[in-house]
Amino acid sequence: MPPRGLRPSGLILVDKEPGPSSFAVVRDIRSRTGARTGHAGTLDPFANGLLLVLSGAATRLAPWLVGLEKRYLTEIDLRSRTSTGDPEGDILTEGEPPAEDELLARLDRLRGEVELPIPAASAVKVGGERAYRLARRGVALEMPLRRSRIEQLDVIAYTGEVVTLDLRVSSGTYVRSIADALGGHCRSLRRTEVGPFRVDDADPERILPPAEALPFLPVREVDAATAAAIRQGRERVTEDVRVLHDGELVAVDGTVLP
Repeated sequence: MPPRGLRPSGLILVDKEPGPSSFAVVRDIRSRTGARTGHAGTLDPFANGLLLVLSGAATRLAPWLVGLEKRYLTEIDLRSRTSTGDPEGDILTEGEPPAEDELLARLDRLRGEVELPIPAASAVKVGGERAYRLARRGVALEMPLRRSRIEQLDVIAYTGEVVTLDLRVSSGTYVRSIADALGGHCRSLRRTEVGPFRVDDADPERILPPAEALPFLPVREVDAATAAAIRQGRERVTEDVRVLHDGELVAVDGTVLP
């Protein structure tokens, strides 16, 4: 019988609403299932969209999910910059929004490999303390740069004041930093995809089995004797593949599931 907290095991696709933190979503699911629970990439409270939540023994699969590419839909108000890069911060500067040709030029400079400052309202640690806690106390911070890759940066609409963008970015990219670099702040932010997973498929009541949590990895089927040997530590998996037996995930690389 598996240890307490390892069942139910799998991946839950949640369409988070604006307001609650990612931790609050995880806490609610944990209280409902009784299993250990975690997410594979946070969403800001003001943001909404796809949150990958891992349950039970499948929390061991987080390293393969946290680095996946993300896709977002965002509205950026180009009339002002804020202290947080979103509607919750104080206004830092106000100005005339750019003409469309200038906006397109700014977007061109952001495509590909870029280095952008991490927002002060973030969970990154500065001097051993979370940046957002320091920012709330009014501590002036010089935030470090983070290298990101912006694969896609498409204009969906531009009103002359607010631009709607469809972005595909590397893991760890702050869309709020992109908004700030454009001279504005995020008015709304929705995550629509994480790797192969889409927000249209979100269902908080459905738990995808661990065997379906890493569909981007190749599969190696093993027999019952080999599966038992792997789980008992007598045989080690050293390949980045999903080792399956009878439809159940046995191991990925050196990570073994009960």
